[in-house]
Amino acid sequence: MAKTNAVRILEANKIPHQIYEYVVNEDELDAVTVADKINAEHEQVFKTLLARNESNQFFVFCIPGNFELDLKKAAKTSGSKKIEMIKVKEIFPLTGYIRGGCSPIGMKKLFPTYIDETAQLFENIFISAGARGQQIKISPNDLVKIIDASFFDLI
Repeated sequence: MAKTNAVRILEANKIPHQIYEYVVNEDELDAVTVADKINAEHEQVFKTLLARNESNQFFVFCIPGNFELDLKKAAKTSGSKKIEMIKVKEIFPLTGYIRGGCSPIGMKKLFPTYIDETAQLFENIFISAGARGQQIKISPNDLVKIIDASFFDLI
């Protein structure tokens, strides 16, 4: 597979990582299915979610694949009154990535990004490499540094 923006950024910054590839089924793009395909713990595969607040500011939230984002916690964390998920059709124009292949690394713009604090329980977590069928195994601390993110309770 071709290198994605996310992989190029990690390589350029000499951030240790590994790429895991898997067969994509368009009907199974969820993080739990991906975790099963790469033989990873469900809690260790993080999904990348985009949301907007009442002022139309965008935020990125990375949470374990087998959990849902707590919108009240997300709003409080981002200093917003209200947070809502963006529509699927908005993902590509905002990030340059498609649904099921959205990485927190290498988006068109660096949005404020928050990673669920449970990531710190693992030596490495998995995130999308920026394409369906590819995951990046990376230290949560390296991820926080490369995208200027913060850990918070989001689930």
